[in-house]
Order: sequence, then structure tokens, then C-alpha cells
Amino acid sequence: MEVQFCSACGQPMETREVDGTPRRACTACSFVHWGNYSIGVGALVERDGKLLLVRRAQEPGRGYWTNPGGYAEQLEQLHDTVQREVLEETGIEAVVTGVAALRDQPRQIHNLYVAFSMAYLGGEPTPDDVEVDAAGFFSLAEMETMNVAPFTRWLVDVALNGRSEGLKRDDQPVVPLDGYGLFRI
Repeated sequence: MEVQFCSACGQPMETREVDGTPRRACTACSFVHWGNYSIGVGALVERDGKLLLVRRAQEPGRGYWTNPGGYAEQLEQLHDTVQREVLEETGIEAVVTGVAALRDQPRQIHNLYVAFSMAYLGGEPTPDDVEVDAAGFFSLAEMETMNVAPFTRWLVDVALNGRSEGLKRDDQPVVPLDGYGLFRI
């Protein structure tokens, strides 16, 4: 569906070339609609050699075991999003230690998914009984008999067999940049 009205001022939009690409642009102000995007996050929380998984109670993926996660709110930093999602879905407290993997999925709504390595802090897995109906820490051997989603199987491999430290959170950047979520090698 094409954007018809400007989300900044409400005036009609038109298609015109912006930076060599046809884009919807406002006829009255400088607003340009750059596209439709969503940002998802996922948690890779390890405890005693096992990973935290949840069983989806809703579509998409109802009945599949996945890593906890969700979508970023507009004014929420991604590392805060994933910590919130883990706590909401499982009751587990965990803190981000780094970025473990990215998935780039261009489609009607371009989706970027960031998987975070997280350190377990406390709590026992308790499903929220809304988005997920089961939660727990599972070994690779236990996962063999479970209905684990294909993308989650890939993330499990990244988490347990990764050959890199990934991007680590930079809590003390050389230049203070308030409001930024910074990660570096």
C-alpha cells in the first residue's frame, strides 16, 4: 500500500526521485517516506551450558520453540528491548553482553533482527501464558526432540558454537554519547 498523506503535516504525498530512487514525498513540507521497517530482537541466554527457549503460544510460530524476543518500541534502545522481552516472557533477569548475530530480511516490511548474547542474572523460567506457554533452559541433546524453529536452530549454533566474541557493549565510549546503544569489537 502506498503512503497517501504526510505523517508530519497531513498534506498529500507524491512520488518523486530522491537520491536516485522513486520515493513518496510530501507536497508541502520536507518529509520523505523512506520505507517500512521493523526491528526485532532476540535473546541468547545461557545458564550451565543450556540455552533459554520459549514455546510460542501465538502466531507466528505457534507451537515452535524459539529464543525469547520481540520488537523494539519507537523510543527504546535495543539492548533495553531484549532485556524487557526476556523478563516479560520468562521472568528471567539477564543483561546484554554483546551482539551475537544479525538477520536482514528485505520484504514488504524490511525486517532487521538483532540477536544478543546475554548473561543470566537470576530467576526461574516462568512463561507469561500470553505470548509463550512454556519456558526453560535446554541442552542441545534436549532440543533434538523438541519442535525448535529453524532460525532458532541457527541461533543456537551461533550461541553454543560461535568462533567470535561478537560485538561487545561499549559502556564507556571515548566520547560520551548519551542516548546511544554502542557496541564494538
